[in-house]
Amino acid sequence: MSTIVQQSMQKNYWNYALWLAVFTIVYNIAEGLVSIGFGVSDESLALFGFGVDSFIEVMSGIGILVMVNRIRQNPETSRTPFEVTALKVTGTAFYILAVGLGVSAVYNIVTNHKPETTLPGLVISIISIAMMWALVTGKRKVGRALNSMPILADANCTMVCIYMSVVLLISSFIYQFTGFGFVDSLGALGLIYFSINEGRESFDKAKGLECSCEDENCND
Repeated sequence: MSTIVQQSMQKNYWNYALWLAVFTIVYNIAEGLVSIGFGVSDESLALFGFGVDSFIEVMSGIGILVMVNRIRQNPETSRTPFEVTALKVTGTAFYILAVGLGVSAVYNIVTNHKPETTLPGLVISIISIAMMWALVTGKRKVGRALNSMPILADANCTMVCIYMSVVLLISSFIYQFTGFGFVDSLGALGLIYFSINEGRESFDKAKGLECSCEDENCND
């Protein structure tokens, strides 16, 4: 494959990555506002927390968008500084998500809080699973083609959103038929480990990239 063809494919993949980041931001802003709105009106902390998670995904998406845009504008410069920053943003988003999940779950359990209705949660979670799965597939394809760890880390962040959507769907379904309102809190607690692990991995990858540029930093 000629160098010109390779450069053209790389450019196309970076453009694809840009639009995936833009769609991630726009969709999650809309999903977050709708979820928080229904969460407040129906007194559903699970749905409210799901909406907050959407804005954490926006945070990760913005980090990727800035990284991709800078690399596209500076194709001859090293990708490393931009990728390190994006990985740190995504890692921070995971840690914030873990804290949010923990606080919401504990508050639900301590206050014995139950939502007034679960129908919005059912509808929103089903739509979210379909949209987020398409995004994960696209991000992983682009991330592998570009050998970009930040994009792959962002795909994992989106995957957490799918897990949360599944938890919201199951908890809404169970509550609808049993009245057991704590299942979402138990599921959220289970996701905390995954979020912390992914956050730590993002920061480890960022440190590894920094070390590859300045070997002396690896000995610190």
